[in-house]
Amino acid sequence: MVSAAGAPGAALLGPAEVRRIAARLGVTPTKKLGQNFVHDPNTVRRIAAAAAVAADDVVIEVGPGLGSLTLALLPAAAHVHAVELDPVLAGALPGTVAEVAGPALAAKLTVRHADALRTAAADLPGAPPTALVANLPYNVAVPVVLHLLAVLPSLRHGLVMVQKEVADRLVAGPGSRVYGVPSAKLAWYAEARSAGRVPPNVFWPVPRIDSGLVAFTRRDPPPDADRRAVFAVIDAAFAQRRKTLRAALAGWAGSPAAAEAVLRAAGIAPGARGEQLAVADFAAVSRAAARADAPAGAAAPRE
Repeated sequence: MVSAAGAPGAALLGPAEVRRIAARLGVTPTKKLGQNFVHDPNTVRRIAAAAAVAADDVVIEVGPGLGSLTLALLPAAAHVHAVELDPVLAGALPGTVAEVAGPALAAKLTVRHADALRTAAADLPGAPPTALVANLPYNVAVPVVLHLLAVLPSLRHGLVMVQKEVADRLVAGPGSRVYGVPSAKLAWYAEARSAGRVPPNVFWPVPRIDSGLVAFTRRDPPPDADRRAVFAVIDAAFAQRRKTLRAALAGWAGSPAAAEAVLRAAGIAPGARGEQLAVADFAAVSRAAARADAPAGAAAPRE
């Protein structure tokens, strides 16, 4: 029987339990999969509380690992879908939850051995997910968040732990020196805010960087705009972020002159730069291009 760490409330894993389970499974955290396991119960409680999961929320958790955060989410949520790429961890998680928290909470868990970047709504049986809560592998954090927001329109809110530098970018607004593609694309789907910093010493192994919590709430995207078309404008605008939009969008629009015409039609100064535009401005550029039938770039936008 695995003993549970922590005070009253959900049964959680402490450092000894995390290492004991990993040893039993023959698991060594790998950099390739971005595995850094949280072993501090207080941090897990803090993340679960900040996520504000309601009793009717169906949570999707990406990269549950040994189950530290999963155990904190199950008592609060109606159900948790855990998507895990590592087959050993995916196979062991239901047993760990049953052993630590009991069969009642284990019944609220569905584990899917899969790549989150290839996961769609049809892969998650039952009521659709309403919340994303995850300690995301740092190497795929932004693509995972954007992909899940795109394929799971049922998501209403979420909280993700990512590299602090990435967290700063995700919550940045126009005019910030770290505002860029991730900031603008996340803003298409949701309003994001910083929910705090997480120090390295709560992880095993200890990373060389701080982590940050990003909370988001779904909102309607800009009206009368196509997401893929808007994302193509964002990609082009930041591909050469030091250039003016007239120059940066030249390839996308067909020429500098065409880019200037589209920008003026959208009410955007051609001499502005990408970091000055909000997602609504990028949508305005996209709409102006569609009205002018400007030849948008052939390359598909990155999620």
